Amino acid sequence: MNDLPAPPDRALLGFRLLLALLIGIHGWYRLLHGGSPVFGEWLQGQGVPLPYAVAWGVTLGEIAGSACLALGLWVRPFALLFIGIYAMGIVLVHAPDGWFVVGAGRNGMEYSVLLIGGLALVAMRVRAPLWRAMSRR
Repeated sequence: MNDLPAPPDRALLGFRLLLALLIGIHGWYRLLHGGSPVFGEWLQGQGVPLPYAVAWGVTLGEIAGSACLALGLWVRPFALLFIGIYAMGIVLVHAPDGWFVVGAGRNGMEYSVLLIGGLALVAMRVRAPLWRAMSRR
């Protein structure tokens, strides 16, 4: 008998891995291209308290949290954290530019809304960690 997760659970696993990849790339890019200090400066201009700590927290959270999402560890807490981060991104950055990221607009909120929706779905349907599902085979 096949001990792999049922097809809908495999689809959810694939979707969770995709979200982890997208979020991880965002954090790693910022880390490797000196973006956290720049992000901190921008947050300071927005009046965010402890802006450099917040910038580093978001950057390192995206890196560590995306790995945890991929492995199925602490999925719900990290999904909720990312939902909060991207909701604030909508408020501070993307909503003033409208809906569209490209095409009919630029830098809008559609991508962030998609990430938030995907993270909410994943958070509602947490399953066993990836390593545990793989060890059942």
